[in-house]
Amino acid sequence: MQRWCGALFCEISDPNWKKQELRTKNWLLFLSFGSVHGISGFAGMGNLLKVLTREIENYPSFFLDFENAQATEGEREVWNQVNAVLQDSESILTGLQAYKGAGQEIRDAIQNPNDMTLQERAWNSVCPLVIKLKKFYSFSLRLEEALRSLLTSLTCPPLTPTQHLEREQALAKQFAEILHFTLRFDELKMRIPAIQNDFSYYRRTISRNRINNMNLDIENEVNNEMANRMSLFYAEATPMLKTLSTATTNFVSENKTLPLENTTDCLSTMASVCKVMLETPEYSSRFNSEDTLLFCMRVMVGVIILYDHVHPNGAFNKSSKIDMKGCIKVLKDQPADTVEGVHTPPVIADLIQPFEDPLP
Repeated sequence: MQRWCGALFCEISDPNWKKQELRTKNWLLFLSFGSVHGISGFAGMGNLLKVLTREIENYPSFFLDFENAQATEGEREVWNQVNAVLQDSESILTGLQAYKGAGQEIRDAIQNPNDMTLQERAWNSVCPLVIKLKKFYSFSLRLEEALRSLLTSLTCPPLTPTQHLEREQALAKQFAEILHFTLRFDELKMRIPAIQNDFSYYRRTISRNRINNMNLDIENEVNNEMANRMSLFYAEATPMLKTLSTATTNFVSENKTLPLENTTDCLSTMASVCKVMLETPEYSSRFNSEDTLLFCMRVMVGVIILYDHVHPNGAFNKSSKIDMKGCIKVLKDQPADTVEGVHTPPVIADLIQPFEDPLP
């Protein structure tokens, strides 16, 4: 729960801040539950049965194969573009997981400001890390473009979002994989406070050397403008999720001829499908692996947060097409041995509390 508190105030940008604070608190509580229950640990995928609504018997259903879906000729161009990004995602996560930081070297340099050997050691330790941080940040920009390409394909008329998800299964799979990667990245990032410490030291050193009219080679790689953008990125508690949320919001605002419902319905359909998959034994029993449960939880969490940012009233409003109470119940009801972590009643209580009162 503590790990998400830093994002609470970062997200409050609406002039009507009390309303925004409530919405932000709600989805942070929701997401914190997912973190405690190990949603970040998924490493594989299985087959999912796609069902489109809360009442299975009254609505159509179709099978979306997250494991074997192949791009059709119509999907091929976008699929290739997105695949070129996703194929680098595992190496990004591996690099982030291996990030150790230069904390000791920085402390030694700060405590001994006149020792040039220690200053040089700290600087030589930090510079490769900053290059690595730039790589992560640059990947977020590529991921943003990939998401926009998918949203364009999955929301364009004349097909409905539901029809798109059914017919363009390879693109739907890539959309889910982006969400999966995003929450994994942010979970890892929140466990590495050294990232911001290292980058802060880098910026202070660069500023000091600039005052002394010293030019450093690394500024050719990470100039002042790039450093400013990277600083804003890593200041976020969940930087990749923030990137996707902003990209989705911008997609809606820039495509004024596209009805808002095309985008929000795409997101709400994905959330509702994941919920049904998790709560219905008839479908969850078809999973090849328990990892698929974690995959469903992760995607459900991701699309709910995107929906909350895009929809004017948010995901926690009565008019929302997402059954938030049902989604919370699905998470809460998962057996402890199917997720990485232990059920934590106090967290569950905190999570459910916003839904005990009428939704705004």
